[in-house]
Amino acid sequence: MNFPVSFPFSAIVGQEQLRKALLLCAVDPGIGGVLIRGDKGTAKSTAVRALAEVLPLIERVPGCAFNCAPGAPSAHCEVCAAADGAAPPSPVPAPVPLVTLPLGATEDRVLGSLDITRALQGGHKAFQPGLLASAHRGLLYIDEVNLLADHLVDVLLDVAAMGVNQVQREGLSVSHPARLTLVGTMNLEEGDLRPQLLDRFGLMVEVTAPRDKSVRADVVRRRIAYEAGPANFAEQWLSQQQALRAQLASAQLLLPQVQLDDGLLDLISHLCCELEVASLRADIVMYKTARAMAALDGRDKVTPADVRAAAELVLPHRRRRKPFEQPGLDQDKLDELMRDAEQEQQQEQQEQQPNDGTAPPPQQQHKEHSGESAQGSDSSDESSAPEQQEQQEQQVFAAAANGHDVRITVESEAASGASGRRSVAAPAQVQRGQALRAVPNEQP
Repeated sequence: MNFPVSFPFSAIVGQEQLRKALLLCAVDPGIGGVLIRGDKGTAKSTAVRALAEVLPLIERVPGCAFNCAPGAPSAHCEVCAAADGAAPPSPVPAPVPLVTLPLGATEDRVLGSLDITRALQGGHKAFQPGLLASAHRGLLYIDEVNLLADHLVDVLLDVAAMGVNQVQREGLSVSHPARLTLVGTMNLEEGDLRPQLLDRFGLMVEVTAPRDKSVRADVVRRRIAYEAGPANFAEQWLSQQQALRAQLASAQLLLPQVQLDDGLLDLISHLCCELEVASLRADIVMYKTARAMAALDGRDKVTPADVRAAAELVLPHRRRRKPFEQPGLDQDKLDELMRDAEQEQQQEQQEQQPNDGTAPPPQQQHKEHSGESAQGSDSSDESSAPEQQEQQEQQVFAAAANGHDVRITVESEAASGASGRRSVAAPAQVQRGQALRAVPNEQP
């Protein structure tokens, strides 16, 4: 069944992380696209096709096969490049292109090839643009990207790295811009993706079917209503769609003004190191994603919460894995790293905070507390001094009478009763200046 109107993006039930990732790529295409992994029937393709309807319009010359940006026409574009000094045509607002790359597409169709018709009719070589030229400044959608042929994967790797499509074939030498947002969907049951292409996707999202029966029922209601009348259903969500498009446009304008402090940049690198991420692309993409999150929320400054949310989208598919281990992220370890970073930041702020006289620094408070404890201990010693003196006054040292065996014994309540042993009384009980009296022992 063919529906001329796409399912509204605002009408998608749940899948918050999926929607957030797609919107972030719309705010900053430099993030590098998003890979959507999940079971079949979880609105993966629906969400991607619905995104194109809420993207802000772009300026485009009608009939341009390369989607040239205004003021930067391609050298091989016969529409935008002015000939014989003529003024270039005026661009008009147009929707962002959404190009679908079929799994069975040939390399000629993707890269572009020699225009055989013009070559036979005019006798000169002409370039026929491919899908990469059509997706410039737009979205390139690949359904079941894990089943894509290896030779097409190699092509996408080169284009995603340079942003330029270079064609060297059949006597042609052509290069044109191909800055696009790569969006791929895949089912885990059909195999994994090559690590090289996996790293090219800036973000990755795991989607699952909702387990709440009320949410599932709401999904069915909206889908049935859409199939009954796509135009009427889209009209009901028109205000939400327009508000979302305006939010994206404002975020794109605010993005160059968003600031990310050096402390948060250190946090990004710290997270990548502790979570065993080898690719340096992760640090760059996290930086861009955190700024895009702040711009999407209407803020001009990145917060640690933005960095943590960016880590959940950027790091799972870049973490080092064992054989047959699925991509993922240890949430407990991430929370622990964020708490440690927050405590360290608070400690640094306390150390840098100037002392205005209202509250003493922590070291002084500790000293005052120690002084009070010492004073308290002194007062307690003074109060217990009479008792100690009274106790020690009861000590009697007895001297033996004249004889061969002379020994001195100590009889005290605090001392040991065994003769010849040293007293175990505490040093604090010894008082200076105390007089001792020796008496002869009647029974030595």
